[in-house]
Amino acid sequence: MAVTKQQKADILADLTAKFKDAQSIGFAATNTLTVAEFGNLRNALREVNASYTVAKKTLIKKALKDALNIEVDLSDLPGQIGAVCSNEDDVAGLGKVNDLVKSTKGEKVEWAVSIFEGELKDNESTKAIAGLPSRETLLGRLVGSMQSPLSGLARWFDAAAKDLEQGGKTKVSELEGEAKTEEAPKAEEAPKEEVKEEATPAEEKAAE
Repeated sequence: MAVTKQQKADILADLTAKFKDAQSIGFAATNTLTVAEFGNLRNALREVNASYTVAKKTLIKKALKDALNIEVDLSDLPGQIGAVCSNEDDVAGLGKVNDLVKSTKGEKVEWAVSIFEGELKDNESTKAIAGLPSRETLLGRLVGSMQSPLSGLARWFDAAAKDLEQGGKTKVSELEGEAKTEEAPKAEEAPKEEVKEEATPAEEKAAE
């Protein structure tokens, strides 16, 4: 079914608005995605406030020019092009599409180029950026690393509280004092043997 001029104008306006609002934009050749796969991808992107729009290369090229004044040549890519726009985390949307790229081994979706931090990135740079952890993932790792020493300290306090309760103590310092008194006494040093000095022959003669 042919696309009318009005439909093309609507698609162009939608793409232009999305490109203006996006923190990053990734472009991927989209070949044989099923309806189910496409739906799952859109649901995953919606969770990170990102979108995936498949459109003709000519419309994508014009929308990029109108929105960001960036020239992109996608004419040599096969099939249609999908544009993933990340609106909050500039890596999160790319990461969701990258999961699909890896799971299908690039047979259904393959990276082309991207607009990241306002600059056009080539294919290799786009793949590297798409493989980066999202901000949410990095924050999760940071919180986990911060909680590790805190959890150890919490376990120590919990153990100390149980020791206080079982021993009828009221202060942690009483546990420390008790621990010191229970230390094994140091072994006493053996008495030194008295060493007798032998008299020299001259001293024996004088004694006689």
